[in-house]
Amino acid sequence: MATPATFATPATPDFAASYRPPRWLPGGNLQTIWAARVSRHHLPGQRPQWLRERWDTPDGDFIDVDHALTPASTGNGAVTRTKPRHLVLFHGLEGHSGSQYAQAFASVARQRGWAYSVPHFRGCSGELNRAPRAYHSGDFEEIGWILQRLRASAAAPLLVVGISLGGNALLRWAQEAGASASATAGALATVCSPIDLAAAGEAIDRGFNHAVYARMFLATMKPKALAKWQQHPGLFDRDKLAAARTLYEFDNVFTAPLHGFRDTPDYWQRASAQPHLQSVRVPALVLNARNDPFVPGSRLPAPTEAGRYVTLWQPAAGGHVGFPKGRFPSHTTAMPQAVADWLAAHG
Repeated sequence: MATPATFATPATPDFAASYRPPRWLPGGNLQTIWAARVSRHHLPGQRPQWLRERWDTPDGDFIDVDHALTPASTGNGAVTRTKPRHLVLFHGLEGHSGSQYAQAFASVARQRGWAYSVPHFRGCSGELNRAPRAYHSGDFEEIGWILQRLRASAAAPLLVVGISLGGNALLRWAQEAGASASATAGALATVCSPIDLAAAGEAIDRGFNHAVYARMFLATMKPKALAKWQQHPGLFDRDKLAAARTLYEFDNVFTAPLHGFRDTPDYWQRASAQPHLQSVRVPALVLNARNDPFVPGSRLPAPTEAGRYVTLWQPAAGGHVGFPKGRFPSHTTAMPQAVADWLAAHG
């Protein structure tokens, strides 16, 4: 890892300058929904197959980590030791290894002969976790513990990508770790991450976003939170949780108090990565579409805010973790290919 005085950015194609969505998919909402629901997420015959590991956490809970199997895999997890690079993906809010972006990155890793792992945040792998907590956008301690464990079986520092919520948490880890991060991660990238959580929270709780996206998230988050209350009666105000109609209200009752924050404003302020970008000391790519329905383009960071280790890609289009490309029905592998190119060049 180069010192700050000599760090230089290798020349890699700027996806922000080259990306063009299909003409028949105008606007951030269409690009978001089409990519998630209709576009092809992997090459024909390359749907990822997973080997799942369950890890006990230091606080007596568990997480599940899915490792992609390839034709050369042994099936016992040893594949991570024989691959030249190891790509790790942290998913977004209510995501998992079956999410479209996780499948697209799996195809890219397979093409390159990289090991590939998707750790699940607590409660996101299909089984409710045990502890009186869940996960949140600033969960950098959990990120650090997961990365250290994966690094122990990797041949070189990891290449790490964080999607949406996972990307903000990943940046917060890099900011807290400082120069020591480079021993674990050779390079990292975030995709459509709400690094200004207040701006993103306000955007998703309004109008069309609230009617479609916020309701979609709450449809899974609220039942899991209520199941958590059954595990730990009295953990939070059950009636207020049941009445929550916005992410702000949900975070105020559940996410913030369960994870050491006073309330939603305190959580959004302390967990946001954007104010601390200049603290990053490992090569980091921050990719945000300027028409992302969740992350207002007007609130994205300027180059002067980024610091010498951070590269900003801000294409005009793409939606939220969308970036469909090509003829009907389009595919979602162009963005993962570009991100993987950048990670390989910098890590």
